[in-house]
Amino acid sequence: MRLSFSVLFGAAALALSGCVVATPIPAPLPTGPVATAPVTPAPVIPTTLDAASRVAAQSAITTAMQSRLPGTNVAPYTNCIMQNATTAELIDIAQMSRAAVPGVSDSVATIVRRPATASCISAAARTA
Repeated sequence: MRLSFSVLFGAAALALSGCVVATPIPAPLPTGPVATAPVTPAPVIPTTLDAASRVAAQSAITTAMQSRLPGTNVAPYTNCIMQNATTAELIDIAQMSRAAVPGVSDSVATIVRRPATASCISAAARTA
């Protein structure tokens, strides 16, 4: 009986040895220089309002408000617009004013039409 188990296990081991998968050996890496495509940096899109952009936006808004309300102290109205504009809107206004592109007045008018901005301007007008 002992011999038959030894023969049986030996035959099983021999049969299973053919099931082993050979691991492929990877090809060696090239040793010379490898050509790569030139890397073009992505354009920088501002996502935060820096101090210079805030000043540029405030100046452009003040100018737009002075053209609509000549002879009026528009500083409180400018503050209302600055408080109710999004960062993206202020960045756009700053960029438009720096590039002397028309459209600042339209952007300011859009912000002024908002209920919160209109309320702020009304309150500022009552105290003036």
